[in-house]
Amino acid sequence: MFNKKALAVVIAASLGLTGCDIEDGNIVHVDLRILETSDLHTNIMDYDYYQSKSDPTIGLARTASLIKQKGADVSNVVLVDNGDLLQGSPMGDYIANNFKKNNTLGDIHPAYKAMNTLGYSVGNVGNHEFNYGFDFLSEAIAGADFPYINANVICEADCWEGKVKGDNLFTPYLIEEKLVIDNNGHQQMIKIGYIGFVPPQITLWDKQNLAGKVSVMGIVEAAEKFVPMMKAEGADVIIAIPHSGLGSSVNPTDVNDENATYTLSLVEGIDAITFGHSHSVFPSATFSGLENADLEKGTINGIPAVMPGRWGDNLGIVDLALELKNGVWSVTNGTAKAAPIYNKNADTPELVYADQGIRDAVALEHQGTLDYVDQPIGKASADMYSFLTLVQDDPTVQIVSDAQIAKVKANLPDALKDIPVLSAAAPFKAGGRHSTNADADSYVQVPAGDLTYKNAADLYLYPNTMVAVKVTGAQVEDWLECSANQFNQIDPYSTEPQYLINWDTHRTYNFDIIDGVNYKIDVTQPSKFNGDCEVINANANRIVGLTYTEGNITYSGADLETKEFIIASNNYRAFGGKFAGTGDEYVVMELPDSNREALTQYITDETEAKGEINPSADNNWDFVTITSANSLDIRFETQNSNIADQFINDYQVRSMTKRTDLNDEFGFAIYNIDLKNDPVIK
Repeated sequence: MFNKKALAVVIAASLGLTGCDIEDGNIVHVDLRILETSDLHTNIMDYDYYQSKSDPTIGLARTASLIKQKGADVSNVVLVDNGDLLQGSPMGDYIANNFKKNNTLGDIHPAYKAMNTLGYSVGNVGNHEFNYGFDFLSEAIAGADFPYINANVICEADCWEGKVKGDNLFTPYLIEEKLVIDNNGHQQMIKIGYIGFVPPQITLWDKQNLAGKVSVMGIVEAAEKFVPMMKAEGADVIIAIPHSGLGSSVNPTDVNDENATYTLSLVEGIDAITFGHSHSVFPSATFSGLENADLEKGTINGIPAVMPGRWGDNLGIVDLALELKNGVWSVTNGTAKAAPIYNKNADTPELVYADQGIRDAVALEHQGTLDYVDQPIGKASADMYSFLTLVQDDPTVQIVSDAQIAKVKANLPDALKDIPVLSAAAPFKAGGRHSTNADADSYVQVPAGDLTYKNAADLYLYPNTMVAVKVTGAQVEDWLECSANQFNQIDPYSTEPQYLINWDTHRTYNFDIIDGVNYKIDVTQPSKFNGDCEVINANANRIVGLTYTEGNITYSGADLETKEFIIASNNYRAFGGKFAGTGDEYVVMELPDSNREALTQYITDETEAKGEINPSADNNWDFVTITSANSLDIRFETQNSNIADQFINDYQVRSMTKRTDLNDEFGFAIYNIDLKNDPVIK
């Protein structure tokens, strides 16, 4: 690889760069545009592999056209990627599966075949880059024609490229010498510093790959260490690239914060932030009311910042105005915005068309993915759609729970075989974050009939591995109490509209259903925990009637609280330490199998034994029916489509009515749900 820095110096000398502050009486100004992609999750093609059709709302193939448009509009531009690139779509699974079988990629990863055509300056690693292990990550990023940075992952043992204990695993930051055109049409050299970060929680989320190998500094801790070094080394502009969500403006001081961007904006020396991780769009109305945020300019505490959604549905754009004064460059103004590739409310929804160069670059891998996901695995007797997964027991979660229980029971050591096995599973595709138009399409859609691998990938989105924990009934109850934070508190005395689903502070992938027990959720009560399972009301009690039946004995109350259970789950949940009964000390079994592999095998086994699998929900949970003398207007959001309408009509447990008088800002349908009358299971 050629030395970009040396090349820049040679060019500067040959072109005769001006270093003067003032030319012909004019102050020297430079406009710099920063473009960002983030959370692509191997969505390179504008294609939905789960539904076997083109999808104009996603894909780097579409974003690439926007990159070229927005880059051509200005004289000076750099392009960065924030991470979570190598996992998250069937193409990512296909490539990782080949690596697992062959212990080598054998070729450049398709993500880099595509990105190498676009001229990225730098890439940052996201938490999902570690999902397939060090060997995969090392070989994959070697195919990038651009450098990688990360400032907070530290080598402990068995690292790469001669790294030893205490070294940064990656280059912590990079300073690029870039030729730019100033306001007078002359060339200048500016030094652009890039620094990247990843959530410290990677050591929990990917413990099987990272335990003993790395430690992780806090994001702000690392910034405060390295940003002054970057300034001392002459960086004129510093761009922070945290793979980290926004975080809190109220309590921004936690050194181990997963979402630390707000705090990062307070670190002296940072001029712009291109962030990601939480799949939202900033600036947008989603963040209205955020303290010291200017959504018109796209700034946080005066620092321009952008987060471009996920899967390539938006491109992040930061525009900086620089001024040279007394030999020093400074940022005098900055704005940020996210530009979408698709707007379903526009007369012409497709705002850009696919870049043929990207399609051509990954044509071979695209066809390989199509073949990979079409492998047959079994047959289902009923539809598995997740349109109702947040408001009633659901077949897409039920089948995952059944598979997890079967896998754990088959592998329990003798010392644990007498302990009942439960399962914790959550919906992974249930409307995304309800923050972009594309989220309205984020639902599992697996029709009855023959099943293929793509259906298993639709049902279980992540490459998690099987892990089981041993807990008490009391911990099961608190686990469920935290999960029940998924719902807003309903006032039984109000006749005003009340929305049931808490999109703002509880992620749907943290809405665990625990199968094997029965319970109800009283949404008229306050939540005991917040979205991080921190106690906010110790006396609250939303979980009602929790029972476990074994033979002719039903356990409840004090008898249930002291009873032991095994909960089948995944590495992300079991090692996370967030929910009651999770963390290292509770883990009793780790399996090398992924949850998706367990699901695939379960579907195959059941089909071979019975001819097909029945995924019907067992309705082990429901809401407490609300007693109220008032008419209640309780609402929830789901997909707005004919297939969703029919599924809801056929499978609703409680009476639900679609509203035709309201438009959801992100394109979701709005339904009323009747919580005053008992269920009407069809």
